[in-house]
Amino acid sequence: MKRVQVLRTVVGLVAITWMLLSYGLASDTDAVVDDRFAQIRTTLIVLAVTFPVAVAIFIAAARPLNRRLFLRRVGKPAGALLALFVALAVPRLITGLGYVDENTDWTASAGRVALLFALGAFLLWLAPFALYGIAQSLVHVFRTADLHETVPPLLATLLVWEVTLFDVFRGAYDSVPFGVRVAFTLGAPLSVTAVAMWELRRLRTRHGITVRGALLR
Repeated sequence: MKRVQVLRTVVGLVAITWMLLSYGLASDTDAVVDDRFAQIRTTLIVLAVTFPVAVAIFIAAARPLNRRLFLRRVGKPAGALLALFVALAVPRLITGLGYVDENTDWTASAGRVALLFALGAFLLWLAPFALYGIAQSLVHVFRTADLHETVPPLLATLLVWEVTLFDVFRGAYDSVPFGVRVAFTLGAPLSVTAVAMWELRRLRTRHGITVRGALLR
């Protein structure tokens, strides 16, 4: 399943990069990277709202015996989400506190030079962990399998359709031909949904794990 999920992600990134560059939505590679990070930020915002609601509904729908078990397990997924938010927020906090901005004169004093090297070293140390964490969080849907094995495909499907609706309402890709826009707008949610349904089927047929069984219904 992981290989299929990673392959779907790579194919999606290649396709979206081709579209952004081919139709002038991004001028260069840096613009493509900025677009993808903007998409990740949107996903995280949607997830921050969806995650507690979806998990609360899942737990509330379970019978009391499993409800207590799920409540004990929810800490790990919540911790994974919080850790990623903290990692992404650190650079923003550094600039937001006023110590660093685009007009900072790094040669004004020896302290400023030391601060520059310290911040640079810290961000270089942080960047690989943050990027790896983003990739793993998106593939594993923030460790929600620790709650129950059926939660990641269900939550991934819900999230991708929410992000798609957000893109539709904000007019994403309006400047590309209609057919291409439809293909790229629906390609992500349909492919994620197909992989999620396949994962749920494998859980049911190979391991006897079902949503109904998780809820004791």
